[in-house]
Amino acid sequence: MTGGVNPGPCRAKWSQRLLIASELPELPIDRERNATALSAAEIVRRVTLANVADDFEALRPQLLSVAYRLTGTFSDAEDIVQDAWLRWHTQDAPIHDLRAWLTTVVSRLGLDRLRSAAHRRETYTGQWLPEPVVTGFDRADPLSEVVSREDARFAAMVVLERLRPDQRVAFVLHDGFALSFAEVAEVLGTTESAARQLASRARKAVAADPPPEPDPSHAEVVGLLMAAMAAGDLDAVVSLLHPDVTFAGDSNGKAPTAVQTIRGAQKVARFIFGLAKRYGPAFFTANQLALVNGELGAYTEGSPGDDEHREMMPRILALSVRDGKVCALWDIANPDKFSGSPLRG
Repeated sequence: MTGGVNPGPCRAKWSQRLLIASELPELPIDRERNATALSAAEIVRRVTLANVADDFEALRPQLLSVAYRLTGTFSDAEDIVQDAWLRWHTQDAPIHDLRAWLTTVVSRLGLDRLRSAAHRRETYTGQWLPEPVVTGFDRADPLSEVVSREDARFAAMVVLERLRPDQRVAFVLHDGFALSFAEVAEVLGTTESAARQLASRARKAVAADPPPEPDPSHAEVVGLLMAAMAAGDLDAVVSLLHPDVTFAGDSNGKAPTAVQTIRGAQKVARFIFGLAKRYGPAFFTANQLALVNGELGAYTEGSPGDDEHREMMPRILALSVRDGKVCALWDIANPDKFSGSPLRG
């Protein structure tokens, strides 16, 4: 187990995914004067494009945050924000409130993604969990801003998966990002009253089984748990787990993990050590500590295996702590869900 995380290639600057001023063609050559020259119109065009890119970059973290909380899929969130940029870039009509306009576009695209994902989730093998966002401990990491809010914690994202698409949009936009119900209704293509009802139903669904409140001992407890696992100390692991702890896995059949939720400290600990027996000591020792949706978790790049142990695929571990004990573990072992992590291909 190591204590750092290399941001990796997935930490490209926001602007590297956009058509921005720095990617414009070289300056045209005025053949008649045999010198480099720009027309006044070209100068204005380039300055305008540079300003447009700067304006978008300033809003990009919030737009990514909105799209991610709506879809629960970081790769979809990136695509949605890129699509919003392209739509703005080709927009002819004047936009008086850029933040509101882009948020509306991103929200509508997010709703479309949620609805189209229904079939994909129905045919998914095992449990469907949100895509985690894994960052280093340096808050300068641009992705840290995307999951800086408490309602972007992994436990909170899991709760959102229980909501219908329209309920999720109403709840996230109104309760999470303070959009008015009139604005939410515009996104959903419904009435303000209907949008209000959708948000109310979503609140009731969340309140029925809410995510645990952030625990101030989270980092300490997770650190102790990872150390106990690395030492192979089953009793110590059990003592750090909440009696009602749950373990959920997500691999879409691509790697061994829990297909159904496992409950109880003894059962969860024995399942974890069963995986370690399959993969060998590397299942514990190859973990690297990192922030998973803003809270301490871990990830591993995997291990090649040997004569006695199977090859271990990369995976990400998100955890939640309540009352000084680990109350939930989520094992994300589907490589398709690594787009917001150093494991991104």
